[in-house]
Amino acid sequence: MSICQRVEGHILHGEGLYEVPTVCDIQNKITNDLLPHQLKFCKDTKHRKLALVCGFGAGKTYALVSKSIIMASMNVGCISAIFEPTAPMLRDILMRTMNELLEEWEIPFTFRASPLPEYQLQFKEGVHTILLRTILTYQRLRGQNLCAVGFDEADTVNKRDAEQAMNMALARLRSGNVQQFYATTTPEGHGWAFDTFEKNAKLDTRLIKAKTLDNPYLPDTFIPSLEENYPPQLIKAYLNGEFVNLTAGAVYSRFDREKHLINELPFPIENEVLKIGIDFNVMNCNAAVCVTANDKLIVIDEITKQKDTDALAAEIKRRYPFNKILVYPDASGAARSTINASKTDIAILQSYGFVNMALRSNPPIKDRVQTLQALLENSKGRVRLAIYANCRRLIECLELQSYDERTGDPDKQNGYDHLNDALGYLCYREFNMIYSRAGNKTGIRIY
Repeated sequence: MSICQRVEGHILHGEGLYEVPTVCDIQNKITNDLLPHQLKFCKDTKHRKLALVCGFGAGKTYALVSKSIIMASMNVGCISAIFEPTAPMLRDILMRTMNELLEEWEIPFTFRASPLPEYQLQFKEGVHTILLRTILTYQRLRGQNLCAVGFDEADTVNKRDAEQAMNMALARLRSGNVQQFYATTTPEGHGWAFDTFEKNAKLDTRLIKAKTLDNPYLPDTFIPSLEENYPPQLIKAYLNGEFVNLTAGAVYSRFDREKHLINELPFPIENEVLKIGIDFNVMNCNAAVCVTANDKLIVIDEITKQKDTDALAAEIKRRYPFNKILVYPDASGAARSTINASKTDIAILQSYGFVNMALRSNPPIKDRVQTLQALLENSKGRVRLAIYANCRRLIECLELQSYDERTGDPDKQNGYDHLNDALGYLCYREFNMIYSRAGNKTGIRIY
């Protein structure tokens, strides 16, 4: 039960019903009721960027509200903010949970709905204000001095928007005793949370993960219902809290880190003939460096984000000055140049002493993909491709490139195509039964 009254557009809750608590009372009351993963999240005040990523029903919103009130108690007299992706989520999820927990923990508060919603929490030591905002209106933070900012379900927002909102929030953290950016979310593929808290995590960043199973208070039917209605990839994300590729149809679905990665090269490469697949792009030329062993292919190195063909060739020569080098570039390089020079891309490669193994025209995309897929694992379960574990970008590209639902072709918008294409040109030329062991000028296709 609560006492509520309206005063000049504000709604006061709890005044006169229970004693105004101290910050220590509130911190103890909150932490006594938390699950282990929630407690880790709420007690960490050392990392500037903190995230709790977990499956459905693991208590993300409860943890977010708990964290926000603990941060408020540590920064009396200051302002913090909590963001949801949309205004309905603010109203239906965050505010409802906030009201319930403030009353449960007997914290008097004032709520103002207009012009923008905010809470004022009352402690014996003073008042703290929590602003409620939506992620896509992050620009409204300009001019604010905040001690803490929390994001809920930011992975449901476009990655770029979430990143810009986070950067704005981090720039506002300049008041109070403890400054922190914290977030809770269900993992939505390899989006903002994956990039920020796992792939590009810095020393000031911490990721805490939890599974749906970590919440013992869920109904007995909750987890079986999810398992019954979701495919395996969604179970990994929404039940186990894992970052997995959720885009429809991974292009290289047979790639498996356990099957394909090697931590050491099987033999010295100083005297080996290197076979290098190349993808041309203005300001982003890429290469996959390989050797063959009998009928297997081993990727030993990757070269990424070279500004043009000349820079790429120079880097190859710098790394491998004494090896014989065969190049397997995009066939369109015979007719154009990434640097607008009189020489074509392939002519530039040849000027460095590399042997050109390009076809006269590129193979159909589906044939190139299927050749690489067959090397990853054929219908008999045979694996003929190994990748040195240091080739991190190639590994990422093989895992994350998906099909474009509009065109049905491999997606080329997210940047995961370049190294895959480079490797694919080599694989098709060397291992497709139409072209393998064919001469340099072969361009005939047999149907």
